[in-house]
Amino acid sequence: MKGTSFMTKKTDQSNAFARTSRVVIKIGSALLVDRTTGLKKEWLDSVCADIARLRARGIEVLVVSSGAIALGRSVLKLPAGALKLEESQASAAVGQIALARAWSQSLDRDGIVAGQVLLTLGDTEERRRYLNARATLKQLLSLKAVPIINENDTVATTEIRYGDNDRLAARVATMIGADLLVLLSDIDGLYTAPPHLDPAAEFLPVIPEITPEIEAMAGGAASELSRGGMRTKIEAGKIATASGCAMLIASGKVLNPLASIEDGARFSRFEAAKSPVNARKTWIAGQLHPAGELHVDTGAETALLSGKSLLPAGVRRIEGHFSRGDTVAVYGPDGLEIARGLAGYDDGDARQIAGRKSGEIENILGYAGRSAMVHRDDLVLTGHAALDREAKKGRKNAHG
Repeated sequence: MKGTSFMTKKTDQSNAFARTSRVVIKIGSALLVDRTTGLKKEWLDSVCADIARLRARGIEVLVVSSGAIALGRSVLKLPAGALKLEESQASAAVGQIALARAWSQSLDRDGIVAGQVLLTLGDTEERRRYLNARATLKQLLSLKAVPIINENDTVATTEIRYGDNDRLAARVATMIGADLLVLLSDIDGLYTAPPHLDPAAEFLPVIPEITPEIEAMAGGAASELSRGGMRTKIEAGKIATASGCAMLIASGKVLNPLASIEDGARFSRFEAAKSPVNARKTWIAGQLHPAGELHVDTGAETALLSGKSLLPAGVRRIEGHFSRGDTVAVYGPDGLEIARGLAGYDDGDARQIAGRKSGEIENILGYAGRSAMVHRDDLVLTGHAALDREAKKGRKNAHG
């Protein structure tokens, strides 16, 4: 298969946490909660013992723990199957108390203090709230506590939620400047196809970069307790690796899963970007729900890939409703996302000047606006466009 020679590359499990000073560990619901018996206490105790060992080596640990809804529905004895929104919120309200208590008690066995942090989508998408959340997490780490983070499902609705903790964990990892993100799951890594559907699926130990081919390999969720799947894990990988944070996908089905990783259990490693974007642009690139879309022509795409601003002349179509300063996604002529950035205009004004030269803006709008639809300082390349630019830079440096 063209472009997939990395499939047979080996990883050194014993160095999985080497050169790691701060790690975010994501725990899936199905690992932590049994549908009939509730909390898997023995398994939780083993994970906390692993965390204690990492901390003893000087590694700061943050945990993004699913399980509140799953645990709450077990406590409330709700039937199997999909829950209504209000049932999910009620389950979260009950389960979050039990989940926080369980983590606190298990970590306390090794003298570790747990701190509960509940986040909503707005806490990572709105810049001021993002910075406040980051400050809280950093303070907890400075006080030697382990933050236990979850989405605040008691207030989140379908329209304003992450919907899975894979991407939340990636946003936390970029927010806090982690070196490594570990997604513990019911599968031990990425395969060329869902292994439960295709016996010939090939395991991928190392993924140097997330290409469209890699994205096409992702499947859906495998359990009713889990809202995520390989697709959301790949999306998490794109968020994390762009900021310079490597990511592992590993099985959490065994006791002491983190120790098992270092003892030889296999995993898929997504390498961090060689040229990570800065903190502000990491926040922009990681926005999960851009307010609008700007579709550009070939000339504008070339300009963006060379590091220039997006001018109105190159914009062919605008979708969505947004205000100046909102995050918008930029798409090329092939329909693939090129970049994300902060809009220089409200959508109404942007539509009026789309396709027009910057010198015409004042006559069209009645005021002297910005020359750029999205300024390069407020723009970051995303997806395959970022990889293409890095490859071009590499070739230039090799010949220069």
